[in-house]
Amino acid sequence: MGKKTKYLTLVMDLVTGAVVYIGDGKSADALKPFWKKLKYARACIEAVAMDMGRAYIKAVKDNLPGVPIVFDHFHVIKLYNEKLTELRRDLQREAEGADKEVLKGTRWLLLKSSRKLNTLNNESDKLKNALKLNEPLAMAYYLKDDLGQIWKQNDRIEADFLLWEWIKKASNSGVKMLIKFAKTLLKYSGEILAYYDFDKMSSGPMEGTNNKIKTLQKRAHGYRDMEFFKLKVKSLHKTKYALI
Repeated sequence: MGKKTKYLTLVMDLVTGAVVYIGDGKSADALKPFWKKLKYARACIEAVAMDMGRAYIKAVKDNLPGVPIVFDHFHVIKLYNEKLTELRRDLQREAEGADKEVLKGTRWLLLKSSRKLNTLNNESDKLKNALKLNEPLAMAYYLKDDLGQIWKQNDRIEADFLLWEWIKKASNSGVKMLIKFAKTLLKYSGEILAYYDFDKMSSGPMEGTNNKIKTLQKRAHGYRDMEFFKLKVKSLHKTKYALI
């Protein structure tokens, strides 16, 4: 939200698409007023879809004990891409001469799916050359496609099998980044597979609302009155904004 406000924490009702609470900051403290309101409302929460922020995870577990948390495809892959970018950066730092230049131009290519590489710009060839240079980078890249398949199965049983197969491959890869990420997936396997327990529940609508908020700010060239801005955000589900 800029240098002054920095961050806001949003809570959305996934049934109506309405933002029901806006807290200042991105720590667990930002949600304290919400837990009080929720207690007074006596609302029955079935599940919570969210990102993988540790502060939010702890806050939900402390205040909604026993309520399942769901991690969807977007946030797990986003975290994986961040780790993949760090791996490429480390390898580029260690590389020398021509190898360094080859790795330098692959940052955004690694974030793309192999199916989305632009053949006209020789993106596929550029990436292949970079992957040939380094086996750990190649392994991490190809495992990303396998990871995405976990959320494309018919049911939890199939997804559970793929998840454990992925964890085994990553754990036995000998690549530090993959081994560490496998431990993360192992720790949160229940939250990942819960996606299938709640009709493929996703925090995607929240990401859509975040895009609407960006458009709202651009159209108004920013808001000086933060309380008015929060009211506008809470009414976003009733309006339509073209993403311009």
